[in-house]
Amino acid sequence: QLQLVESGGGSVQAGGSLRLSCTTDKYTYSTFQMAWFRQAPGKEREGVAMIVTKTKMTYYGDFVEGRFTISLDNTRNTLYLEMRSLKPDDTAMYYCAADYCQKALSDPLWRFWGRGTQVNVSS
Repeated sequence: QLQLVESGGGSVQAGGSLRLSCTTDKYTYSTFQMAWFRQAPGKEREGVAMIVTKTKMTYYGDFVEGRFTISLDNTRNTLYLEMRSLKPDDTAMYYCAADYCQKALSDPLWRFWGRGTQVNVSS
């Protein structure tokens, strides 16, 4: 079992920035992929960004439009999501996910999930 703990959420004004972190209790290098998802009230969970742990190849949801950067520090067993130019539409609970197998960002069935960190963006 892999434990994931998110942090870094908060309330910011539109145009602001936040950095989310996700720490694991095991080596991140042991996973195949890690990702960030988000879910706003009344909406389905959607993939924000994902990274292949060994190659560091990254993928982003279309709505990111270059505003977010996912990164992985295997020495600290921590996944990050740098978010800039935040919009009110980015308001959601953000979840960290990981899997030992290949998964697509559009696939909601990742094996391991954190409990989430809330991001609120006001206009």
